Order: sequence, then structure tokens, then C-alpha cells
Amino acid sequence: MRVIKKILPWTVFILFAALIIAGLSLKGKMNDYLSKEMRQQVSPELKRAGNALVDSLYNYQANGMNYEITFLEFGSKGCSACRKMEKVMEDVRTNYPGRVNVVFMNVLKPEAQHLMKLFGIVSIPTQVLLNSEGKEFFRHSGFIEARELTSQFNVEFN
Repeated sequence: MRVIKKILPWTVFILFAALIIAGLSLKGKMNDYLSKEMRQQVSPELKRAGNALVDSLYNYQANGMNYEITFLEFGSKGCSACRKMEKVMEDVRTNYPGRVNVVFMNVLKPEAQHLMKLFGIVSIPTQVLLNSEGKEFFRHSGFIEARELTSQFNVEFN
């Protein structure tokens, strides 16, 4: 009985630690899988309406605006990583005026819900970059530094 009392806590601790490590290492794959599943569950009506909205707002070749990229930031004011992204958004606005349209989508607002479903947003913060035709070319979940994000702009600009 004494042996069990000594071994059991360590066994539980080791299993718990292994579970945390496995969860952290698979986080990106889980996020991608859930995002794909969410996008597949969007109704045809919502997909048509969402694509029409994205096209009207962010297809700059069709709507005549001069932006080259849309930076959609899905987040919330209550999220600490989202608050850190505010500085990144400001850096992008400052360094790419007229080239990158920075749009914050507050996931707590009803108007963001349709786009969240359309883009399959399952965690925040999530950054989605759209080209000048309103087509997604990059996605990242979690905090991302400005230099890492803007390296994606340079790929699209060329």
C-alpha cells in the first residue's frame, strides 16, 4: 500500500505532463483540422453571402480600391495575445499605408460571426491575409511578430 501511495502521484504527474506536451505539439494540426471542419459545415447560402461580402469589401481589383493586401485580424479586446497584436496592426498601418488594409474583426460582435464561419476561425488571435482579389494566401493562429507577418507581404508584393 505504501508503494502505491508513493508511485501513484508520480504516475499521474508524468501522464499529465505527457498529455500537456502532446497537446502543445499537436496544437497547430488540431487548429487546422477544426478550421477545415468548420469551413465544410458552412451552408451554401452563408458561403454565397460571405463570399459576396468578402468580394465587395476586399476584392480591390473589382471595387476600385488601391490596396494590395487585406490583413484580417480576428480577435477580442479581452484576449492578452490579441492585445499584443494591436501593436503589430499599428506597425503594419504605419509601414504599409495605402498598400495593406488592416481590419480588426472582434469575434464577440455579431457582424464578425459570418466571416468567422466562412474563414473557419477556431482560435484567437488568428491572422488571415487576402490578396488584391480577396483570396486567402496566408493564415496564422496566435501571436505573430510584425517582421514575420510582413515577410508574407513581401512574397505577395513580388
